[in-house]
Amino acid sequence: MDKKTQGTLEMGTAMAISGTIGWFVVESGLPALNVVFWRCVFGAATLAAVCAAMGLLHGVLTWRTAAWAALGGVAIVTNWLLLFGAYAHASISIATAVYNTQPFMLVVFGALLFGERITPAKLGWLALAFGGMLLIVQARPGASQGGTHYALGIAMALGAAFFWAIASVIAKRLTGTPPHLIALVQVCVGVLLLAPFANLGAPPQGARTWLLLITVGVVHTGLMYILLYGAVQKLPTYLQGALSFIYPVVAIGVDFVAFGHRLQPAQWLGAAAILLAAAAMHLQGSRPRATTAAQPAPQGAK
Repeated sequence: MDKKTQGTLEMGTAMAISGTIGWFVVESGLPALNVVFWRCVFGAATLAAVCAAMGLLHGVLTWRTAAWAALGGVAIVTNWLLLFGAYAHASISIATAVYNTQPFMLVVFGALLFGERITPAKLGWLALAFGGMLLIVQARPGASQGGTHYALGIAMALGAAFFWAIASVIAKRLTGTPPHLIALVQVCVGVLLLAPFANLGAPPQGARTWLLLITVGVVHTGLMYILLYGAVQKLPTYLQGALSFIYPVVAIGVDFVAFGHRLQPAQWLGAAAILLAAAAMHLQGSRPRATTAAQPAPQGAK
């Protein structure tokens, strides 16, 4: 199997795994903070084993690199908290669609921080995505939608995208650092940040709940990172961008099959506009360049 085919399979699998995380989060029945804490715990255990096997636990990180990785960890953990919280208010489908405004935030950061020019084509796709956002915000949730604070859910999904973009900007400073080690630092930061608030005196109850949490940590974090970072080292950027849209498609499908959430026509149109604009940005290679070895996972993880 050639590298491109192998990378495509790895990336496709990673994005499909990411697309199912919403079901595990919702089915756990736990607050987003608790889910993210246990995700970090089990993810750290998985990634520590991988890093140990790769010989990355000694003499690799400098204090400066560790500090930047830890700062990126704060952004990633905040991203997870907001995205998982958005599921309860705006449904997995809507939260995922809004979350995919990430590329446009990166364009703005690129212009503000790195002097990158916003071309007329970029402005056009930004306008299309903004129009899609307006359609989603103004649409009334369907009766089957469980969220009770629709606007809050959309705001949380936008916040999640914002912190993902921050993590991506930070990743630009981590060129050459093994990505699995960066991921390990990030989830360890999550454990330290959230432990005081995770209500450890009353741990989750029931084997099913623990199985869901372990799966989120081991599969949706540890395995997903391994597959993703293996793929980005084999694939050109345009193909990475195209394959990343497996994530929202799977997430919307899971939301419909598992929870019966049907998008309203205006919501479908808005989601399609955002995803089309984001896909065009990816395929044009117009996202700010970040080292492939240090990109944060596009998760719910995305």
